Amino acid sequence: MRTLTVLTAAALSTALAAPALALNTDAASTPKLTKDHHASQPSIVSIATGDETFSTLVTALQAAELVDALSGDGPFTVFAPTNDAFAAVGEDTLNSLLQPENRDQLTSILTYHVVQGEYFAEEVAPGSYELATLQGDTVSVVVGEDGSVMVDGAHVIAADVDASNGVVHVIDSVIMPE
Repeated sequence: MRTLTVLTAAALSTALAAPALALNTDAASTPKLTKDHHASQPSIVSIATGDETFSTLVTALQAAELVDALSGDGPFTVFAPTNDAFAAVGEDTLNSLLQPENRDQLTSILTYHVVQGEYFAEEVAPGSYELATLQGDTVSVVVGEDGSVMVDGAHVIAADVDASNGVVHVIDSVIMPE
């Protein structure tokens, strides 16, 4: 099983430092904004800190000291696991990863969830793709004919959440580097 992926340090810092914004994961109500609107968008960190759905992710980013990194200019594509995704990892495992002595492992997992560049699902043709993560490994992304997206087996449950420094795709599992 792949370990938890950590968002890119630069991407995570930006997201956690910005003002809060509630995220509506209902795809029908999530606006599809173009890149021209970046300046008016919250950062990746602001999106995460502004939505209780990501409170475990925010805690992990803080423990890994990645908030400042994700607050950078980017652009970044972040595959953001929900609280339920982290809960599936198991309480004991999660608590262990949050300990200071395990910061390197937590950072590896979180940065595995971050890709340099900006990839909007609506702009990607159906097919299979390998994307290099900030952690150094690649993630496998599969875009279905129906528009569905999977990342290393995790389902994207809300795609194309535009941010000032990239884009966030909400996923239902924590993905782990090998």
